[in-house]
Amino acid sequence: MEPIYQYAWLIPVLPLLAAMLVGLGLISYNKTTNNLRQATAAFLVSSVGAAMVLSFALLWSQIQGHEPYTYSLEWAAAGNFHLTMGYTIDHLSALMLAIVTTVALLVMIYTDGYMAHDPGYVRFYTYLSLFSSSMLGLVISPNLVQVYIFWELVGMCSYLLIGFWFDRKPAADACQKAFVTNRVGDFGLLLGMLGLYWATDSFDFQIMGDRLQDLVQSGAIGGGVAALLAILVFLGPVAKSAQFPLHVWLPDAMEGPTPISALIHAATMVAAGVFLIARMYPVFEHIPSAMTVIAWTGCFTAFLGATIALTQTDIKKGLAYSTMSQLGYMVMAMGIGAYSAGLFHLMTHAYFKAMLFLGSGSVIHGMEEVVGHDPTLAQDMRLMGGLRKFMPITAATFAIGTLAICGIPPFAGFWSKDEILGAAFEANPALWGVGWLTAGMTAFYMFRMYFMTFEGPFRGNDTEIRHQLKSEAEAGEPILAFGPGAMDPRELEANENDHSHGHHSEYPHESPLAMTFPLMALAVPSVLIGLVGTPFANYFEQFIHPPSESMLEIAEHAEEFNLTEFLVMGGSSVGIALLGITLASLMYLSRKIDPGAIAAQIKPLYLLSRKKWYFDEIYNSLFVLGSRRLARQVMEVDYRVVDGAVNLTGLITVISGEGLKYFENGRAQFYALIVFVAVLGLVILSGVT
Repeated sequence: MEPIYQYAWLIPVLPLLAAMLVGLGLISYNKTTNNLRQATAAFLVSSVGAAMVLSFALLWSQIQGHEPYTYSLEWAAAGNFHLTMGYTIDHLSALMLAIVTTVALLVMIYTDGYMAHDPGYVRFYTYLSLFSSSMLGLVISPNLVQVYIFWELVGMCSYLLIGFWFDRKPAADACQKAFVTNRVGDFGLLLGMLGLYWATDSFDFQIMGDRLQDLVQSGAIGGGVAALLAILVFLGPVAKSAQFPLHVWLPDAMEGPTPISALIHAATMVAAGVFLIARMYPVFEHIPSAMTVIAWTGCFTAFLGATIALTQTDIKKGLAYSTMSQLGYMVMAMGIGAYSAGLFHLMTHAYFKAMLFLGSGSVIHGMEEVVGHDPTLAQDMRLMGGLRKFMPITAATFAIGTLAICGIPPFAGFWSKDEILGAAFEANPALWGVGWLTAGMTAFYMFRMYFMTFEGPFRGNDTEIRHQLKSEAEAGEPILAFGPGAMDPRELEANENDHSHGHHSEYPHESPLAMTFPLMALAVPSVLIGLVGTPFANYFEQFIHPPSESMLEIAEHAEEFNLTEFLVMGGSSVGIALLGITLASLMYLSRKIDPGAIAAQIKPLYLLSRKKWYFDEIYNSLFVLGSRRLARQVMEVDYRVVDGAVNLTGLITVISGEGLKYFENGRAQFYALIVFVAVLGLVILSGVT
């Protein structure tokens, strides 16, 4: 055994210890700790950097063929029950460690520029470090109980980070919404976990899978029960990875600072769901009905997220729905048995989506110089435009991320998404059809986002559009983007000087190096990382093969490559993407098609997309208002029945006491008469019966 495996436990512990020390400093010496902003930030970033170095050393060791390593110790025991804790380093955990630490380190570097003037600078860094530690602990967990512990820690950290600006009501509401929605999924995960232990007497992933398969084959457990347990476990990833129907928390989570949006929605919280499906693959793969549910859930989520993203005007919420859609692809891949394809897309997506989120933060940072610290204005793409000439590095990296997510070769997203679509076509052409159509919508809404943000004239100084956006925010009703009643962007140049504002600058500017360096660093894997998983030489699949697959089967898969099939499938996905890009350029770049006129013609569909399929309204009516109605009914029962019974008991006691006090007159003859009457009554009663 290489000595480095003995110290793998330091990977989650180093960021945890750093967060604890800084947290204690904030509690005990708040003013002094906050004054040491740069020093504490450097300390926390260094802890994650050290964890990253260890992670890449372990990844390299696994690539070189080192056997998986597991360290365990007995944590609790009672009779035949034994619960162990520890850590495991295998191909999957080594890969996830490298992804999480890389993105976390770059996000923390970026944070120094983005949060430079925020009074909660040190507290935010502490939360980031704790969040990274929780995710790293989840990744190396050897059993389902330990995964669940870190799973809840990740949820707690997301609550703290989404609601970081808790004095803003939308942020406070968003963190509560995320927390409650995830509790629904986590309750299902807990029930499934306990059910699997009841059936298999183990929390180990591989043992659970093998024993459950034997129990179903022998008839000891019905296939329906096994499927129910698997689907209950799947509810956890449904919530964490924002899959339908528990996806509603994701766009609201954009109320948190942009660095945490990049970390949550690229490499940590939402990736945890897909990671758990991969860890539970030995259980899921032997239950066809559960795999079908997983595949169609992911497929519909991919389509749903894309349709909603088509009309979003908030740049961060557009990326949030894009994340939801891409996670749907990953979950669909897991459901159809394309284990390595799903994890390959998880890796490529982590890098280019982190870059896109950080790019959006750079855009917001620049816009705030013009419109002030108002999310309604700073994040709305209808007030942007032409930022490429003001923010060239941000624009270039955002363009790379856009090409990657659209699946344009040779960018990373092409290889991973094409592999998923190819596997979907083999498994079920209907799944492929929905995924293929979603790929076209992805290209459309991403280039719509790019063109609205970085091309055309700058619209940030136009007072009429600002007034429209404020009116929309106050009314809660969407105004058609560049539709009837909205000013045509082509007319803005004549009105650029007809405004007044009191902010720092008339035009945005490029972000500082602390923010642009992570963008440039993430651009490299966004272009090149996909080359490790090309169908010509799929090194990624050879490395990350499913737990139940032998090396002989992997070699057989490698020999099955068909160039003609690859060209047809790859050409079809690139073709639909190019069609989406062309349509976006006609509508938002050259303006040969008026998007407002189209939206007006199909207003019900436009509103369906803009209102997010009315899920928030439906859930509010069913669950929020329904819970309140139920609470009122329970309160009525409590008031009239429970309190009534107590009050009646008290009333009877008072009345009986008032009546009986008259029998207390101190005369022995009277007491004897009462005893005589009572005895006579008992005699008569016994005689009658």
